[in-house]
Amino acid sequence: MTLRVTTRSSVLLLLLASSPFLLTTSYAGSDSSLEKAGSVVAIAIPAIAYGSTYYKDDKQGREQFYQAFGTTVATTYALKAVIDKERPNGDGDNSFPSSHASAAFQSASFIHQRYGLEYSIPAYLGAGFVAYSRLEADEHDTVDVLAGAALGMVSSWYFTTNYNDQLLIAPNLSPDYYGLTVNYQFK
Repeated sequence: MTLRVTTRSSVLLLLLASSPFLLTTSYAGSDSSLEKAGSVVAIAIPAIAYGSTYYKDDKQGREQFYQAFGTTVATTYALKAVIDKERPNGDGDNSFPSSHASAAFQSASFIHQRYGLEYSIPAYLGAGFVAYSRLEADEHDTVDVLAGAALGMVSSWYFTTNYNDQLLIAPNLSPDYYGLTVNYQFK
């Protein structure tokens, strides 16, 4: 019997592996319903983004989600392992960056990049709520949350193209310039 590892199975494993972490880090020793709600939303947004690729029967979008989500999760955990930053509440030294924020903003940004702003507004609001809940729970400071959000969004910008190929927004980075490139295709 041979085990075949595909991009799809790898990302599904990452999603499954990160879900218990998102839940257990918040529920362990916490009585805050705001914190618990933030953790649930942090899992719901990626699930909705992933599910949208099936709803739209969008195989290419699914592959792009796998790449962006996998990159976000792997980079987040690598940074947590390398950067020894204590949480504001003193509970552990894996504060930077916020995995909740990176997962939520990656998925919201995926929906935005792939299907359009009008579909992503609820996801961005949810991601903002996730970030707020992490700050209120004293699990992260502002830098942790902003870094997680930026990491998630950049990975989606890099890997995701527009479903209708009309509007593409991508980061434009060079040694002495940082900006966005906006491209609109008229039909």
